[in-house]
Amino acid sequence: MHSDPSGSTDRIEKDIVINATRERVWSTLVTFFWVDEGNLGTIDPKAGDRFVAHSAKEGSFPITIEKADHPSLLSYRWASAQEGAEPGEGNSTLVEFTLTERQDGSTLLHVVESGFASLPSAMAERAVSDNTYGWEEQLDALKKSVEG
Repeated sequence: MHSDPSGSTDRIEKDIVINATRERVWSTLVTFFWVDEGNLGTIDPKAGDRFVAHSAKEGSFPITIEKADHPSLLSYRWASAQEGAEPGEGNSTLVEFTLTERQDGSTLLHVVESGFASLPSAMAERAVSDNTYGWEEQLDALKKSVEG
């Protein structure tokens, strides 16, 4: 484990409320349209599944599903700071989506990406910076896609 002398965080957390049922949010989330530019169809993710997310701007990123509990939890591991790298110990972070249905019928989507402190410091700084902005952008895109 690398220490982080810059004091930056080991995790990014974001919440967004989406005006749709948890099932509908889940269905859109697992299309992974927002990490594959619309090219990957809906999947039924299971622990151990692997696929590659593609972005013309960012490149290709292998992703391994860690846990999938339809429709409330999805987690995966990826090496977001190393385009093309297989996620593994020392180069990857864990992304966890928790979907909670609210009384008004909307869904609270909570996203945590953790493990930045285990990355080499230069890689961690870049990943935290890129992904903090990236999650805001991707969650907005997800919300717009679900809500129409």
